[in-house]
Amino acid sequence: MNWKPELDELARRQAFAREMGGVDKVKRQHDQGRLTVRERIDRLIDKGSFHEIGAVSGIGEYDSGGDLKKLTPANCVFGRARVDGRTVVVVGDDFTVRGGSADASISAKPLMAEEMAHDFRLPIIRIIEGSGGGGSVKTIETKGAANLPGGIGGTRWYRFTTENLSCVPVVALGLGSVAGLGAARLAASHYSIMTRKSAMFVAGPPVVKALGQDLSKEELGGADIQTRAGAVDHAVDTEEEAFACARRFLSYLPSSVHELPPTLPCADNPERSDEALMNAVPRNRKQVYKVRPIIESVVDRGSFFEVAKSFGKPVIVGLARLEGRAVMLLASDSFHYGGSWTADACQKVVRWVDFAETFHLPIVYLMDCPGFMIGLEAEKAATIRHGVRAMAAVNQTTVPWCTVILRNAFGVAGVVHQPADRFSIRYAWPSAYWGSLPLEGGIEAAYRADIDAAEDKAAKLKEIEERLNKLRSPFRSAEKFWVEEIIDPRKTRSLLCEFARLAEPLRKAGPPENMTIRP
Repeated sequence: MNWKPELDELARRQAFAREMGGVDKVKRQHDQGRLTVRERIDRLIDKGSFHEIGAVSGIGEYDSGGDLKKLTPANCVFGRARVDGRTVVVVGDDFTVRGGSADASISAKPLMAEEMAHDFRLPIIRIIEGSGGGGSVKTIETKGAANLPGGIGGTRWYRFTTENLSCVPVVALGLGSVAGLGAARLAASHYSIMTRKSAMFVAGPPVVKALGQDLSKEELGGADIQTRAGAVDHAVDTEEEAFACARRFLSYLPSSVHELPPTLPCADNPERSDEALMNAVPRNRKQVYKVRPIIESVVDRGSFFEVAKSFGKPVIVGLARLEGRAVMLLASDSFHYGGSWTADACQKVVRWVDFAETFHLPIVYLMDCPGFMIGLEAEKAATIRHGVRAMAAVNQTTVPWCTVILRNAFGVAGVVHQPADRFSIRYAWPSAYWGSLPLEGGIEAAYRADIDAAEDKAAKLKEIEERLNKLRSPFRSAEKFWVEEIIDPRKTRSLLCEFARLAEPLRKAGPPENMTIRP
């Protein structure tokens, strides 16, 4: 006798699992324009690479003879898979079974996914749809007692989600209504994506209505709200786009902090020179300009992958490659407050500088910062407190750092363009302009007596401005060795590629010291 009967029973149970919540629930998912969790996993990963764990776990129904009649699978699907040839952990919510809530879950499954990612040093991708928390209101009755959040044995998952942020890349996709613990799982990531038809909130519209706020899901936690608030990094139109973004984000990163980011073959000439850079920054200092074309010009063609575009807009952040080597790139955007650091821009800097330190990514900063944002709203937002925290984050980094000053560098925020008291590479374009304070607005106060005594006050003001602006020339600073190098903008790519080559042997695998990565 062999074990074929048992294998047949296993196959039968696996078939039940593949049916998920049943034909009607699967149809409803499709009718609402969403894929099922199994379809999502199949389209995210390398074809045929998914090794599922715990597929037949769930709630079984048995006849009087003790034989299985039906199996309703747990609404968590997880296992190992490959993405672009690299092993990752994938864990997904099955919305067709009780809307992805904890009532139909086996808590050990999502916990084991986090443990596997942590202990085997593998990136983890969470596909989230539902609440996945302590259950519904009915749970009190079905369990016979109220759940204590974080009660006995209830915090192990939180430990691993926290530790994973400092150990392995964590990507989260919100693909539907995401609430409660589901929202926390989406936000507790290095990179989060949601489709524009999705919504995320701590509590949904029915609960919020009790506060007197009658809102739709989109009005409460739609993609525009969450990306502008910085709770979610990226919004896309389709689930396929979300999968593509997840794969691309991971392509810049090591599998864990115990490895280094991969270097890819590069066909783009590191010595490539772009004539357009000669006119990229206007002579009129009050005129804004587009910095994204500058970024695209100096990095490997097509390699810039921007993150958190809708949050902290004065600072652009993204991953890029220089001669195939992955770097974190920061850039000032003069279209938003002239590139001044707002409170949310400072928060953005903290988060992504910490991220670069965690995953051993050298940092490139294309700077045009006239200082911290000023005014009543800036003071109400505690901009200076967020600003000094950003300064601390920059100063705590140990990864190689290269700054190119494109135009402005003023005030305390101007100081935060490189880590303090250690060597970093710095260049300035001829358009660079710096000082403790901008001259505009300050001359009339500092030279009030001279201007008031002049017959032609406007002419006197212009004369003083011209005199001081000559002293403000970056060449005067270079003459005193207050700045290291002024460069031809067309040589920027060549010098940045050299920086990436110089930085490569300095990167060290392993957990960063004295650094905490935050979601």
